[in-house]
Amino acid sequence: MVQKIDSRTELEHLVKARYPVIYINSSEEERVERAIGATREALNAKSAVKRKLLYWSITEGFTGDQEFSDLRDPIKALDLLIKFEDSAIFVLRDFHPYLKDPVVVRRLRDCHRNFKESEKLKTVLLLSAQMKIPTEIEKEVAIVDFALPSRADIRLLIDGLCQDFGLTHRDEARDRFTEAALGLTYEEANNVLAKSLVRHRDFDMDTILSEKKAIIRKSGLLEYYESLEQFDDVGGLSALKDWLRKRQGAFSQKARTFGLPVPKGILLIGVPGCGKSMTAKAVGALWQMPLLRLDVGKVFSGLVGSSEENIRKAIATAEAVAPAILWLDELEKGFSGVQSSGQSDAGTTARVFGSFITWLQEKTSPVFVIATANDVSMMPPELLRKGRFDEIFFVDMPTEDERRDIMRIHIKKKNRDASLFDLDALAVAARGFSGAEMEQAVISALYDAYFESTDVDTARVVTACNEVIPLSLTMKEKIDALRDWARSRARSASGLPIGAPMDDDSNAEGGGRTGPSSGRRFRNLEMDGNG
Repeated sequence: MVQKIDSRTELEHLVKARYPVIYINSSEEERVERAIGATREALNAKSAVKRKLLYWSITEGFTGDQEFSDLRDPIKALDLLIKFEDSAIFVLRDFHPYLKDPVVVRRLRDCHRNFKESEKLKTVLLLSAQMKIPTEIEKEVAIVDFALPSRADIRLLIDGLCQDFGLTHRDEARDRFTEAALGLTYEEANNVLAKSLVRHRDFDMDTILSEKKAIIRKSGLLEYYESLEQFDDVGGLSALKDWLRKRQGAFSQKARTFGLPVPKGILLIGVPGCGKSMTAKAVGALWQMPLLRLDVGKVFSGLVGSSEENIRKAIATAEAVAPAILWLDELEKGFSGVQSSGQSDAGTTARVFGSFITWLQEKTSPVFVIATANDVSMMPPELLRKGRFDEIFFVDMPTEDERRDIMRIHIKKKNRDASLFDLDALAVAARGFSGAEMEQAVISALYDAYFESTDVDTARVVTACNEVIPLSLTMKEKIDALRDWARSRARSASGLPIGAPMDDDSNAEGGGRTGPSSGRRFRNLEMDGNG
């Protein structure tokens, strides 16, 4: 197994190997500069040649071991680098805006050639929060993505704060706070932990998570979803719920030590209104992890190249607040134009999609992806192959037992005692209904009861059910086709064989459902046993 090299060690190896130009991508300027200082000290301790360390910015010129405060022009700054007579490491802060100037780019290439040929050990580090490398020099520049603080870094920070405030924590609690602070920069973690100590005289999980919410809001691409749904609010889907419960603790260090990999995610395909989105919301509450919703439509922008940058930024933000859940609703609509992307949008959709599925395949960060889709025919086949998701679940129309459970949940949500209702009769009346249609039937019955200044009861809900033409009837052909596709390609979310008879309705012929007050009658639904 190849051992992963940390960012500081990677930087030290590149400088020692005499890479002339290194681009460091990080927003943590102070932390990176401390690492650069430590790198310089380590190299000087091992070598007879002593490197100087100089920092440049457009506002201060050169500072550090030698000062040239008047050299604020970027071209003159590069001139100094070439003329400098000692071995040195030069750090150019926020240099990316000047790389749009062809003269600056040319002079940087001159630096590259000069440093390679010079007897002096000289390296220039471009330190910036944005990755902007012109095509002319991309082959000559080494890149270091400076990683966010590791668990060990955060743990040391927590230990230091505990010592300052006279706190003692068990290893389990310390690990929990460490996991919560992962994804924050060192300064953000230090600030939010200190704020938590000032407010509560202890570390507070809600305070730490609030800092992560602020990061997400600043990104503009992700929405922090405040999940009010509880896992028990999801009716049926026993196999899916069991699968998710078993992975609830799989993001801990204990699970890594046990040998478990980090779960990648699941794809939920099925009939609209049957609980896919509700499940995604409920998982956030069950796992007590931030739930981030990515609107794929926001990723695509009018500027050339900005859509690709947006998907990278969204992924980076999700990884920054990990462990987290990334929810992509109606995924097929966002990536439906992949096949014709070359003709319709110069390949933008294809490139964005390519970046996303590559990340899905290769990611090691604890970001659990929940993607939902209603129309599998619009989905690119690459997304469905093994390795992208841990599992693909098919969410079908609820069975009679599941309808009974869903009715009970919705009645309870409306502050009514479900034991006063005939749930068996409601489950039969809602035959062929999705969960969303059952909810609307309960709401409709409440409106009727409120208008008549009385309370809702079983008869009113049955009447409301009889006034609905369910999706299982209006879209029967599409749902049948979806079941045919899922039968050999997906796992049943309810645990029953896909397409198998789900209700004991075989003796019901022609009568259908008759509402006690509506007088409307529907023919019996004959959809794979669902109606």
